[in-house]
Amino acid sequence: MKTQPLSNRWFLKLSQTNSGPIRLFCLPYAGGGASIYRPWSRLMSDQVEIWAIQLPGRENRLKEEAWVYLPYLVDELAERFDAFLDRPFALFGHSMGALLSYELAHKLRQSYGMSPVHLFAAGHRAPGRPDVRPPIHHLGQAEFLDWLRRLGGTPKEVFQHTELLQPLLTTLRADLQLCETHIHTPRRPLECPITAMGGHEDPYVAEADIEAWQEMTTGPFEMRMFPGNHFFLHNHLSNIGQIVHQRLLDLA
Repeated sequence: MKTQPLSNRWFLKLSQTNSGPIRLFCLPYAGGGASIYRPWSRLMSDQVEIWAIQLPGRENRLKEEAWVYLPYLVDELAERFDAFLDRPFALFGHSMGALLSYELAHKLRQSYGMSPVHLFAAGHRAPGRPDVRPPIHHLGQAEFLDWLRRLGGTPKEVFQHTELLQPLLTTLRADLQLCETHIHTPRRPLECPITAMGGHEDPYVAEADIEAWQEMTTGPFEMRMFPGNHFFLHNHLSNIGQIVHQRLLDLA
């Protein structure tokens, strides 16, 4: 394994502990950044070392171009994970982050023979399930903005400030292109436990789409549904964090 420093622009450490027996890596939804998961640093014990993956095109990497081809991004992430594979790890992702977590788990198993001890997938249909939403990333500006307003999850004040809005739109389009152009490749199921989470009022991800995650593993499966739309994560961040924490403590 490589001896490169763990901290770099791709990985933001959220917890204070340096020796937790399990590392948790959190991946963002489309347009989101690592700060989404910062509140979990106050929630979890020193048994869990929390890292958020910071993708290009957001927050402290705003000037970098966001990636639009999922396999290349997963390859890059897997290579950088080499320095973190000295202890058990888990993956959590919401929406785009769930898809990235799944693909990353397969890539790490293929490249290093290492798998997460638990995969948490929130707000995304199981890989291979059809997307009921037509492609969004290619829409004109007015249509794209209208869709973004209806989706929710973006503070209203952002729409009033061009200097905040334009970088978000650029990154969000790239993230959506990454997801919408990805072609699922059936593979041998994972062996790790999967906890899949969804929102009861999510217009794009049905309960059956969440339940279908059980087909992605031969290990234990758990489904949790929450009140709310596609961004149920925001309203239930503490509750979800507690669930994740408890599942990892059970493994520690």
